[in-house]
Amino acid sequence: MKITSVDCYLGDFITVKVNTDEGISGFGEAGLAYGNCWEAAFGQCQDFAKLVIGYDPFDTEKIWEHLHRHTFWGMNGGIVITAAMAAIDTACWDIKGKKLGCPVYKLLGGKTNAKLRAYASQLQFGWRSLIQADDKMHLLSKPEDYYNVVKDAMKDGYDAVKIDPVFAGSEDDPDMAKIFTTQGNQIRGSYRYHDLKKSVERIAAAREAGGDDLDIIVEIHSLLDTNTASELGKALEPYHIMYYEEPTMPDNPSLFKVIKSNCNLPLATGERSSSRWQFRQFFEDRTLSIIQPDLCNTGGITETKKICDMAQVYDIGVQIHVCGGPIATAAALQVETVIPNFVIHEEHDANLLTKFKNAGKYFYEPKDGFYEVPELPGIGQEMSEEAMENARKHVTIQ
Repeated sequence: MKITSVDCYLGDFITVKVNTDEGISGFGEAGLAYGNCWEAAFGQCQDFAKLVIGYDPFDTEKIWEHLHRHTFWGMNGGIVITAAMAAIDTACWDIKGKKLGCPVYKLLGGKTNAKLRAYASQLQFGWRSLIQADDKMHLLSKPEDYYNVVKDAMKDGYDAVKIDPVFAGSEDDPDMAKIFTTQGNQIRGSYRYHDLKKSVERIAAAREAGGDDLDIIVEIHSLLDTNTASELGKALEPYHIMYYEEPTMPDNPSLFKVIKSNCNLPLATGERSSSRWQFRQFFEDRTLSIIQPDLCNTGGITETKKICDMAQVYDIGVQIHVCGGPIATAAALQVETVIPNFVIHEEHDANLLTKFKNAGKYFYEPKDGFYEVPELPGIGQEMSEEAMENARKHVTIQ
């Protein structure tokens, strides 16, 4: 079997379709459709597509090493590079599963986890009642809004949620567009007391809504520096936080040691780390309790599985970061069901939007807070015809 062409799509998500001489095609996703790198990732997928024509898609290790070592920027090239590698790698695994007639998880070692616990993610942007009312996300500020949104998620059967209590700032009616362009500016360097108080009140409201049976993950999106992250973490200790995600930027892992010494919360990070080399110091320092590699940014299934296996040596749990399209979700489930150190799956509130539901050939969501992994051959997901028709497309051929 040989790769004959690669279709790259830029729509609501960045997707590749790898085609073969046997008529079998596989799908993968580059996880940079949010933020300001999507054109770069779309272009990088095209650059790397040229390099895999003629390769056997079963040779995923060989293809990964080729893109890593023989492209100059592939070695420590950053998140745009590894996102394109991820899209191609995942598509090749999809082809392997389809050719052999089995789900990818069978090729990775089989199920360790029969059902995957999920959490409702990013509740500062609302949940089902708010989002589906007008098919868009909102930015919540008042503590009572956080109470209500947790109740809304619990109606769907979730017993774990994730909230960023910092993102909205301290205004009661924040301007969402402005916040997205200036996020975190108001609190870096010194946490003003009224900002700290508002952040804590939001989590306190979530705890009140969920009671003792709710797990709360606190997300910071790297908006704080080490000093403010330490201060907020200490203030949140009474609310029994499941883990404290991206309290500051991951570029300097030693700063996580400082935060860990100043507050008694389990720490997590990983979505901005692009390879096993960028996770290494976190493992050796054992500053993290949970790693969060994004399979669609961290080199695909091949690299993510290695990162998860490395983490197990240090008794570190895994929650794959999932903030993309239906293909990202499906690929993450294939890995999560295999690894022994799986903790929980991220179900992003953006998955409730119409654009997400229409982007895949199939629509999957948790039932009563748990996912069951699709049993279809490959990763169990493809782009929908509608998504392919509406996206910008570039075809690379031999």
